Amino acid sequence: MKNKITRRGFGVLAVGALAAPAIAQDTSWPNRPVRIVVPFGAGGSADIAARNVAEALSQSLGQPFVVENRPGAGAVIGTDAVAKAAPDGYTLLMMSNTHTANETLLPNRPYVLMRDLAAAAAVNVAHHVLAVHPSLGVNSVAELIAKAKAEPGKIDYASSGPGTPYHIAGEVFRAMAGIEIQHIPFRSSGEARTALISGTVPMMFDAIPTMQPHVAGGRAKALATTGLKRDPLLPELPTVAEAGLPGYEGSIWLGLMVPTQVPQPIVAKLNGAVNDWLARAQTKAAMEKQGAQPMPMSVAEFDAFLRKDVETQRHNVRMARIEVQ
Repeated sequence: MKNKITRRGFGVLAVGALAAPAIAQDTSWPNRPVRIVVPFGAGGSADIAARNVAEALSQSLGQPFVVENRPGAGAVIGTDAVAKAAPDGYTLLMMSNTHTANETLLPNRPYVLMRDLAAAAAVNVAHHVLAVHPSLGVNSVAELIAKAKAEPGKIDYASSGPGTPYHIAGEVFRAMAGIEIQHIPFRSSGEARTALISGTVPMMFDAIPTMQPHVAGGRAKALATTGLKRDPLLPELPTVAEAGLPGYEGSIWLGLMVPTQVPQPIVAKLNGAVNDWLARAQTKAAMEKQGAQPMPMSVAEFDAFLRKDVETQRHNVRMARIEVQ
């Protein structure tokens, strides 16, 4: 079965050769405000992380780091703007595994991730919670799968949009469980969560900290988390793998990229500042409250991580037979 989804919206060389050394030798970066483009809506994991990073870098590097939300077309609009920005270190991209998935999902996007953008710094990783509305009448992953098999195509699940980690988590779950469930995309995680809490859509994968209060209040029921081991915020819940789908894992990770050709000294300085912040005990404590873990990497390590995840997401997309039209 193919899961088809409709998406909305979608003489110089010589001068450059002379200009590049001057930029590369500039050790004053940053000497003016830097913007961090978030190609997603406000309030989501990427937006929160970007604002935390911006505050930390503003303090450590002595210039304002300003977050700019540019959502649309499954992160393509904001990402393309960064890919086309001047390679001077003053425009950064807060990105996620939505981007590595889009390398397969969106063959006609106007940029190529690892050609037009370069790894700068990894930020953090978090896992999801599988939650359902109480009216669905299931209390475990096994019961959910059984109900879906008994009523093929009748259970919908919400996500923050095609290609997002929550969507991929749902589609991999569908494929591994051998069930038919229907994806209902929303413009943001907040809208998807509202649909679940109201009972409009009875199932979703969501960020653990934002879903947790609704579970505690009885507005949603949590069935499992998606890491390879139990999550410290919901230790009473089994993982999806424990609950009947061995090998299942779903996560959202975040990092910073820059336009390709940004001078390496600038990238190295940015990477060092982010890693210094991630190493602080208070940073780790704050992230743990948000259900995330710091993911410090060198520039080379993050580059290798991105290239590997492009392949991982390609496997997931093809295994789950996801198509975006």
